[in-house]
Amino acid sequence: MEVKVAAKAGFCFGVKRAVDMARKCLHDRDGPVYTLGPLIHNDQVTGALAWEGINIINDLDDIDGPGTVIIRSHGVAPEVLQKAQEKGLQVVDATCPFVRKVQQTVHDMVQQNIPVVVVGDPEHPEVQGIVGWAGGRARVVRDAAQAGELDQYPVVGVVAQTTQRQDNLDAVVNVIKDSGSRVYVYNTICSATAERQQEALELARQVEAVLVLGGKNSANTAKLAQICRTAGIPVYRIETAGEIDPAWFKGLKTIGVAAGASTPGWIIEEVCSRMMEFEDMKEEEVMEEKVDDVVEAEPPTVEAEPQQEESAREEMQQEMEEAVEVKNLKNGEVVKGIVVQVNQDEVLVDVGAKSEGVIPLRELSSFSVDSPHDVVNVGDEINVYVLKSEDNEGKLILSKQKADEEEAWTRLEEIMQEEQVVKGNVREVVKGGLLVDVMNVRAFLPASLVERGYVEDLSKYLNMEIEAKVIELNRPRRKVILSRKAVLEEEYARKREDLLANLEEGQVVKGIVRRLTNFGAFVDIGGVDGLLHISEMAWYRINHPSEVVNVGDELEVMVLRVDRENEKVSLGLKQVLPNPWDNVEEKYPEGSIITAKVVRLAPFGAFVQLEPGVEGLVHISHLADRHVATPDEVVQEGEEIRVKVLSVDPEDKRIRLSIREVNREKGKNNYKEYQAKKQENPTSDGGTVTIGEMVGDIFDEKK
Repeated sequence: MEVKVAAKAGFCFGVKRAVDMARKCLHDRDGPVYTLGPLIHNDQVTGALAWEGINIINDLDDIDGPGTVIIRSHGVAPEVLQKAQEKGLQVVDATCPFVRKVQQTVHDMVQQNIPVVVVGDPEHPEVQGIVGWAGGRARVVRDAAQAGELDQYPVVGVVAQTTQRQDNLDAVVNVIKDSGSRVYVYNTICSATAERQQEALELARQVEAVLVLGGKNSANTAKLAQICRTAGIPVYRIETAGEIDPAWFKGLKTIGVAAGASTPGWIIEEVCSRMMEFEDMKEEEVMEEKVDDVVEAEPPTVEAEPQQEESAREEMQQEMEEAVEVKNLKNGEVVKGIVVQVNQDEVLVDVGAKSEGVIPLRELSSFSVDSPHDVVNVGDEINVYVLKSEDNEGKLILSKQKADEEEAWTRLEEIMQEEQVVKGNVREVVKGGLLVDVMNVRAFLPASLVERGYVEDLSKYLNMEIEAKVIELNRPRRKVILSRKAVLEEEYARKREDLLANLEEGQVVKGIVRRLTNFGAFVDIGGVDGLLHISEMAWYRINHPSEVVNVGDELEVMVLRVDRENEKVSLGLKQVLPNPWDNVEEKYPEGSIITAKVVRLAPFGAFVQLEPGVEGLVHISHLADRHVATPDEVVQEGEEIRVKVLSVDPEDKRIRLSIREVNREKGKNNYKEYQAKKQENPTSDGGTVTIGEMVGDIFDEKK
């Protein structure tokens, strides 16, 4: 018969810590030592502790006089702690760090007036303590069915007993969400519990029957048994090897052994040894007995002789000492630990030593932090570097900063060799560049390597997360040089390549004007700087690009030509603007008289702008009714004049204009006005009228 033991069977971190603290109290404290309720849910362990001198009480009033009271791993309400202090008792808080995290979470929610729902067993001491930290204002539900009976709240905060099953927590949360409440879910299930439950289920799927070891009152043991039953095989829940019935395993070849978090390793070994003894028994000696799929075994009825009982206690004590054996740490060693307490200026970490290690605030990070809570939380598993195995006060001094640095330096060396990209947070602006936190290592980013171009103000990068490459590293000198520019250049080149491959002539794209020249502007269209030639900027003539665009302008431009081989792109701006020659015949019909502006003079006439992009020519012969040698005798550049449209040719973009015809029209109008006045006021003497009086001074006018 093969016996398979779950990898996570035995004491969890919180239980081991509580037992370790209890045993330490016997040596460090004067006077009687008590635990308020069973330290853990395992009668064998609590019995061994009682035999050593740690008594169990159920109420603080049971203590008369001074002494030390140990708060068990399940935790208690704050009122209990206050009462113990008022009685003058020394308090050793062995509350599991994961439970303490739940207590703090519900306390914070109540302070914010958020209704609290606890998923768990209302009779369990852990849940009762959690409710106490919520000021008695938390609702406890076992499952989704009870969650459906809750009052509806706009906002609800949900936590879980640390030994809850994940699927049960999810089911409760879904019910509350369906009621219309906004739910803040804090998954406070102990990670060790979740791993233990998952491994137990996987084990149950590989064997023909499972023994689940643990105290009768252990909630996590009960849930392990419940989970194993889902595999459809017989499950037997026991406390000790003495409860095993050989008949359970008749004809079976593989048996699994899982254990609750409060089950010591020596009980697991004892059960495995007992199982192997059955292998040697003769098959005919095994009593056949039909059992149900789930059997709650009765404790053995045989009483041990006093001498045997004494021997068993001594053996149990020895094995417990081995189970909680402390580590002897050396300076410079890096070990794993669990954060058990976060204070204002230090962090306490359990590393399996005779006492909890202390991380001073300055040893938490390479950079200054306002509070340890910004770096770690209770229950976090972290690596620590042993600075002093014992200082002048006997304390174990640790450093998270140095442990992180040693790990980070090794990783940074690999990253540099492989030319990978690292992420970091900009912490300070210093002379010549930036200080960046990369994996808790202080790195320098020169100002010249921050961007692809020059950066005048580096303060805008403060507290920004950046990506960079390690270009220089000297571990002995603790020197790291970064380049963000290298990452940006690679990204720019990649975008440029992709853009050139996908650009098509006639495509309209967005871009930013980066620089101006006399012949045009260079526009960044997303990785490629295209040339916007001055001739493609407007439908009219311009002398300099600054008349149309400025550096930093965002434009929509048309792709005119793409030269992928030479990586050149020609752009046009006027192509995305309305063509002023569209409908020009309707806007400026032949015979109409309009106001226009002289834009330039030529020997043969004057060019006149009707609107931006539309120009016409006033030939020198149409500047006046008299002979004109040069156009500047009649008009000047920039002068606004009245012209008559003689003809419009949209295809060749030509418009013939005339000032002379405007003057003639004016003369005709003056003559008509004269005739009208003459008829109204005829002369009495039949006098004559001169030509000048009839046509006015049109020959003296220039326009």
